Amino acid sequence: MSSSRRRRRDTGDHEEAHNDERWMASYMDMVTVLLCMFIVLYAISTVDSDKFEKLQASLATGFGTEAGENVDTATGIVVKPEDIGSTGDLYEATIQNSNVVLAEKEISDLKAIRDSINTGLQSQGLADAVQFQITERGLTVGLIGAETYFSGNSIVLTDKANAILSTIAPVIAGIPNEVSVEGHADPVGSSGVYPTDWELSSGRATQVVRFFVERGGVAQGRAAAVGYGSARPIAGGESSLNRRVDVVVLSKQPDSVRALIPGILAAEQGSGEAVGAVAGAEAGPAAPAPSH
Repeated sequence: MSSSRRRRRDTGDHEEAHNDERWMASYMDMVTVLLCMFIVLYAISTVDSDKFEKLQASLATGFGTEAGENVDTATGIVVKPEDIGSTGDLYEATIQNSNVVLAEKEISDLKAIRDSINTGLQSQGLADAVQFQITERGLTVGLIGAETYFSGNSIVLTDKANAILSTIAPVIAGIPNEVSVEGHADPVGSSGVYPTDWELSSGRATQVVRFFVERGGVAQGRAAAVGYGSARPIAGGESSLNRRVDVVVLSKQPDSVRALIPGILAAEQGSGEAVGAVAGAEAGPAAPAPSH
């Protein structure tokens, strides 16, 4: 029995010694975890400077604090949420850029109208009777020289005037712009059935409007006749340049956009591009007529 008890006692002592060594497993696990942690810390501590700078620039651009080369600003720019609706420098610059784009587009549209009219007139050899000018108001088609379009002291359109207006009318009828037809006269007083230049210039402008509406297909609500008499001469003395009717295709843009048109045209002219006139249409009829 003593041997049996001794064996049981020896067995019990061996089990207790084995249980006392379990802490080593936990210790090794902890050391392994710490080792992995230090390896990860070392790995992330090595930064690619190029990639970091690209990330920094991208974030700065995205939050609107810095311009980026790869940001498409054709439809706007990125701003901070708190800057939306503000009127600071960034907002003003954005509005100005948008207005410039609209002004350039308006100039392009007006030039297309001008070229379409001039092409039709050139095909009939009538381009010399018309002058073109693009201003902040829009496109002015100048019907220069009253003797070309009307008889002396008369508001009746000549055959040549009918041919010219027949070429201009379809182009005007096909665009949405409003049209102001403005009559002018020499500052020497009217005679005949028209007591003043006001009646004469207004009557001639009215005849052109009637032609556009009644024979040219221009919508009645888009055209208006204005008579300035002799209040707005463009040449001194009794000149045929003053006896004119201007067909003004009015710009559709707001004042803030139209105000930029002269500056853009001046810049184009300075770079060598002819602005406001078409070759062969610069000079009106050379000899002044004695009648209004």
